[in-house]
Amino acid sequence: MKQLALDIAQPPAPTLDNFIPGRNAELLGALYATANGASSEQFIYLWGAPGSGRSHLLRAVADAAIAHGRPSKIFNSSERAFEAPDDALCAVDDVHALDPLAQIALFNLHNRIKAGHGILVASGNAAPAQLGLRADLMTRLAAGLVYQVHRLNEEEKVAALQRHARARGFKLTSEVIAYLLRHVQRDLPSLLGLLDALDRYSLANRRAITLPLLRELLNS
Repeated sequence: MKQLALDIAQPPAPTLDNFIPGRNAELLGALYATANGASSEQFIYLWGAPGSGRSHLLRAVADAAIAHGRPSKIFNSSERAFEAPDDALCAVDDVHALDPLAQIALFNLHNRIKAGHGILVASGNAAPAQLGLRADLMTRLAAGLVYQVHRLNEEEKVAALQRHARARGFKLTSEVIAYLLRHVQRDLPSLLGLLDALDRYSLANRRAITLPLLRELLNS
């Protein structure tokens, strides 16, 4: 894909609303409830393969909590300390990559949250028991709600693309969809961003959305 297409097809910021749930509807509902204060659960752990959307959800629930008046802070695997207000929603991504010092820091954060009113939402690439972290930390990550984040299958991805196109007022042909899935970066936010760019390109050039138009955009 040429740089122009990359520049105009940046995916939107991750939110709970723009996450396509697929088989993750229960998980998404739990995160909505956590963000808006409707849940008393303090600990949620998300796990899934790269590209499943767990980092999207982690960032989205942190932003949603802020929108509902709760402080939040996002930490990544390079952190060595996890400090946040007592009532904050703390989001910790890629816990499988935490070094020994960071594991101790996360263990201590978990204990502080349990004794107070905060929330911890963490994510990793495996279920708690398969993380290879210190045993007491794995036990704590497993003690709350645990959800596997399932990737969209092909059928769900096609349905999401068609739904997004309909919302923007155009129809996707089967050949355009097939080309997108074969030749373009396949994570859904990137694909939806590209559809938005394709729609704008179609309107600017007063041409219908076809496979030749898509190829022209990608090579422009």
